[in-house]
Amino acid sequence: MSALWRINLWVCGFFALVTLACTVLLMHQALEDVARELQSAEAVVEYLSETTARDSASLQPRLTQSLRHVRVHWLAEGEQAPLPVREGLDAWLGRLLFADIRHGTRVLDLADGRRVQIAVDPRDEIDEVWDSLQQLLSLCAMALMVSLLTIRWAVRRGMGLLDELLRALQQVCAGQLKVRLPTQGLPEARQLAVHFNRMTAALEHASADNARLTQALLAVQEQERTQLAQTLHDDLGQYLAGIRAQACLLRLVADQPETVERTVRELEHNCEHLQRGFRALVHNLYPVVLQHLPLAEAFALLVEQWQGRQGIGCELRISAQLPALSAPDKTHLYRFLQEALTNIARHADASQVRVRLQHHGAHLRLLVRDNGRGAE
Repeated sequence: MSALWRINLWVCGFFALVTLACTVLLMHQALEDVARELQSAEAVVEYLSETTARDSASLQPRLTQSLRHVRVHWLAEGEQAPLPVREGLDAWLGRLLFADIRHGTRVLDLADGRRVQIAVDPRDEIDEVWDSLQQLLSLCAMALMVSLLTIRWAVRRGMGLLDELLRALQQVCAGQLKVRLPTQGLPEARQLAVHFNRMTAALEHASADNARLTQALLAVQEQERTQLAQTLHDDLGQYLAGIRAQACLLRLVADQPETVERTVRELEHNCEHLQRGFRALVHNLYPVVLQHLPLAEAFALLVEQWQGRQGIGCELRISAQLPALSAPDKTHLYRFLQEALTNIARHADASQVRVRLQHHGAHLRLLVRDNGRGAE
């Protein structure tokens, strides 16, 4: 069931309760008013009965026609006194308000032989109560219709905004991050549109950043592959070619001890360079040292090796207590320091480098400074 139908049912139920309560109050008040009116009418009937019994000429038609709630009916010879009978929609109201109206009826036998019925007639009171009840029901029905139409208009307007928002969200789910909602209409709708537009703008910006990062990552991967291929071809490949040539030479100069000894020394030298090259290659691909040493010792070893290769002084300071870090976090820090030292050696033209690894609360800070042309 839709929200509109649920609201309509609640409103109809509320109006039904209000109408029922008003009807009960109206009927209760009507019973009291009718009791008072008919009590007065019974007094009039009693008076007319006594007056007519003394003087039949006093019961003139012009007098009885203007009486309220009193009916005078002349009976023919042998005619029984009729009771007022009502038909139609208001008949139930008469039966409810006047269950027994015989107590207000008088049948008089006059001295001249005529018979007359003087009775309380509640039809005017029934008509008044019926008119009031019809007005109440009509007013409640009109108020209900106006309420339902107003609610339908308001809910349709609100549901239109929700439908527009739903379509926009579906477009966002489909990857269309340029969708925007118009900032117009109700203040709440404008506020919702502003927040939605900010969200889509943030998602679009984040998507663009992700795309740039993905391109950068692909570029780095391609650079690493190119560097790896170049190292294997230009460095390690040359040593392997030299080792192969020297092995072939050994077969040719097997009867020349001096040449064999010299070739073996060169072969050992090439194998040593080949081993160093493989170690450097593996170290560049993944810092294996982190699997065997704590982060502080791995930093110290990296700085020491870098100083030995570059001949640049490097001062390293590390906080005494470092937090427990995961393997990816250790690798990121190690790579960051390795890349910073490499850039300093290539571009900074520096003679002194300072490295600080500081732990403050929940933060870990790595600071690299040099006295060259490069930035921190």
